[in-house]
Amino acid sequence: MSLEPLSRLHVRSVGSLRQRVGEAEWSVRCDLAAAYQLAARFKWTDLIYTHFTARVPGTEQLLINPYGLMFDEITASSLVKIDLDGEILEDVTGLGFNHAGWVIHGGVHGARADAACVIHTHTRAGVAVSAQKCGLLPLSQHALRVHAVLTYHDSEGIALDVDERSRLARDLGPTSPVMILRNHGLLSVGRSVAEAFNLMYYLDTACQIQVDAMAGGRVEVCELSPETIGKGYGQFTGPGGVEVEKEWTALTRMLQRNGVQYRS
Repeated sequence: MSLEPLSRLHVRSVGSLRQRVGEAEWSVRCDLAAAYQLAARFKWTDLIYTHFTARVPGTEQLLINPYGLMFDEITASSLVKIDLDGEILEDVTGLGFNHAGWVIHGGVHGARADAACVIHTHTRAGVAVSAQKCGLLPLSQHALRVHAVLTYHDSEGIALDVDERSRLARDLGPTSPVMILRNHGLLSVGRSVAEAFNLMYYLDTACQIQVDAMAGGRVEVCELSPETIGKGYGQFTGPGGVEVEKEWTALTRMLQRNGVQYRS
């Protein structure tokens, strides 16, 4: 499907879709579309690959990107709605979805009732650190946001095999909000789109800092102590720490200032 007929189809479908879905679903659609648009601006994209998902509140249904759109094309109404079995329930674009996205995200959503949103990326820094045996090192304040709760999953190739789901869920664990997929990329789990985006921002930035810090070759890096790691995570998650909702509101204002019609 070419971009021009896709655009016309999208325009025709917006009004009817908005009328068919409830307020809770529309709100999540808008947040997830904003996350895709922001990811394009933060350079988290990998052409048309990688995927962010959000659960439709009160259901086992998921929203995922149409397979073939760039992230800066995605809007609230263009998101594809599927169930945990990968059956399409709503797809105004007709593009379907990436099977690997369903394997990874369906597995996490199915295993974790708290997974309102799952973000998966293949950024250069994220993949670079995923390929380092040491994993993410406690080198920065940004790393303190995630280091204490970070888990790892060994590569099994491209995530096309459904039976990998159980191992992904096992390695993520029942409570971890962040995981590095070895030789693959990064994953965050949030109780909202805003929280998943916040976690991915800190995880990816910590990876960028690590790559930069180690770029000199024979450079000795200063790792933070276990005591500081524990203290820092507590500070981020305690009173006066990270302000997820405030930053999310600021981020969506940035999109609006730049005329991004993600809520359409």
